[in-house]
Amino acid sequence: MSRSDSGKYKRICNNPQVRIAPCSIRGKVTGPEFAATARILPAEDWPWVRKTIHQKYWLARIFAPWSKADVFLEIEISR
Repeated sequence: MSRSDSGKYKRICNNPQVRIAPCSIRGKVTGPEFAATARILPAEDWPWVRKTIHQKYWLARIFAPWSKADVFLEIEISR
């Protein structure tokens, strides 16, 4: 999830090729980096995505400040 006015969203719109890596909660990279492709999910998929996040991360039900500016992203690792 990201905001539609964020730099991340704008970069993905311009170039969906991204690099991802596992990291700590503070952003320190803790594992290998992978090439991936990101895409902005269409609005009709958002209710399903929210439900999935709520099922996996119970704290998201309490602390997730959903905003009208939020968009959801899908990231697929390149093979």
